[in-house]
Amino acid sequence: LSHNLCTVLNVPHDPVALEEHFRDDDEGPVSNQGYMPYLNKFILEKVQGNFDKVEFNRMCWTLCAKKNLFKSPLLISDEDAFKVWVIFNFLSEDKYPLIIVPEEIEYLLKKLTEAMGAGWQQEQFDHYKIALNTSREGLSAWELIDLIGSGQFSKGMDRQTVSMAINEVFNELILDVLKQGYMLKKGHKRKNWTERWFVLKPNIISYYVSEDLKDKKGDIILDGNCCVEALPDKDGKKCLFLIKCFDKSFEISASDKKKKQEWIQAIQTTVNLLRAGSPPPHKEARQKRKELRQKLLAEQEELERQMKELQTANENKQKELETVRKQLEAAAARAAEEEKKRLQTQVELQDRFSLELEREKMVRQKMEEQVAQKSSELEQYLQRVRELEEMYKQLQEALEDEKQARQDEETVRKLQARLLEEESAKRAELEKWHLQQQQTIQMTEAEKQELENQRMIKEQALQVAMQQLEQLELERKEALEQYEEVKKKLETAANNTKSWKDKVAHHEGLIRLIEPGSKNPHLITNWGPAAFTEAELEQRQKSWKGKKGTSE
Repeated sequence: LSHNLCTVLNVPHDPVALEEHFRDDDEGPVSNQGYMPYLNKFILEKVQGNFDKVEFNRMCWTLCAKKNLFKSPLLISDEDAFKVWVIFNFLSEDKYPLIIVPEEIEYLLKKLTEAMGAGWQQEQFDHYKIALNTSREGLSAWELIDLIGSGQFSKGMDRQTVSMAINEVFNELILDVLKQGYMLKKGHKRKNWTERWFVLKPNIISYYVSEDLKDKKGDIILDGNCCVEALPDKDGKKCLFLIKCFDKSFEISASDKKKKQEWIQAIQTTVNLLRAGSPPPHKEARQKRKELRQKLLAEQEELERQMKELQTANENKQKELETVRKQLEAAAARAAEEEKKRLQTQVELQDRFSLELEREKMVRQKMEEQVAQKSSELEQYLQRVRELEEMYKQLQEALEDEKQARQDEETVRKLQARLLEEESAKRAELEKWHLQQQQTIQMTEAEKQELENQRMIKEQALQVAMQQLEQLELERKEALEQYEEVKKKLETAANNTKSWKDKVAHHEGLIRLIEPGSKNPHLITNWGPAAFTEAELEQRQKSWKGKKGTSE
């Protein structure tokens, strides 16, 4: 195990150190806890990062797949199961035992569904998520492989389609392949065009003979100084674009305009990320999802803490109300005891008065006065007892009213808090709209002023052009008048020449007259032969250009 780990991680293996470390361990097989100190000290601390992560994952897969992978029939191959296992290690939470939470499961299944060209079944996943949350927090690597291999979320898809989707997601998330495909590349020496399989990664574009990636032909190293731009069609090649690097440029031809735009956008996005020092999009998205889950968890814990505080306060109020109720019950018991004693005293007094009435008939009148006085006091006492009972009932009603008022107050307080939050949000939104409206008004005023300036400039240019047009019209009329005069002269001369030729031909039929002609070629205008020479035309053009420059 140690030798294979060192080989895969490009670390020199030290058998002597291994023997020295486990020399005194005679208690049998080494456990995980016993092997970890040696692994950390002699292997992991020496790792430089220049190793093939896929091969390292494949070795780890070989160690654990046979023991943990279920033998139930799956719709995916062992190679696809390995790729799902590697994707699980990338998307799982940073705590042991490793699990993938429902949010990351949904993200992975959506990516696979999109790669297969199928529609995402949100309702089906919601049912699965509810069933999952009732039993545990997430899935292990082997449960995720079983979920994807069972075809629960890829019904109607064949094995090849599922395998291609897993491979595409694996290339994007694990191998950092942002885009790949066939394109034509122009050579730097022979200037010929050759089809290559291009693979775009966060800082490099590699091109191969074919998509099996066995025969690599070269790399295009990307950095923040690179740029990509579209080129016009030339040399019979279409959909061209150019990648400019520090020391070399590459001309590439895509299969169609859509592919060309996709590659230009993908390369430009990669260069922008390199300039900003940002990680690849899928890694940045994973970090954002993780931060969002941590934020939601913190908010949930804070809400639970507030609920506990409210529950504790409610229990304290209940205890206070219970204490008041017990005090009222004790007061009622004391009042009942006093009433009982009063009745007992009244009976005793009546018995005693009856005996005294029999014995002391002589003092009846005096005793009647005493009895009347006692009866008056008794009525006052009874009135006081009735007032106490009424007061007890009023206290109970007041307690009920107070309890109901507290509940109504709590309801109104929550409603007010919610209304205040909504009012604050609306106020912030209105202020934002107000700022946007002011900015729009300012931009509109600036555009209006600029349009007004352009209109004034165009009106001035129009006036100048109208003046030039009027001048040309006058010159055209003058030229037309000169042409009419010359035309009349030519007609007169032609008539005279014709009559003279007829006379000569009559007398000397064999004689052919040689007519005088112009030494310079005649100019032809839109109205016929010109009444001016070429030199006069050049002089007039210079005059027109001078007038035009003066007006401008």
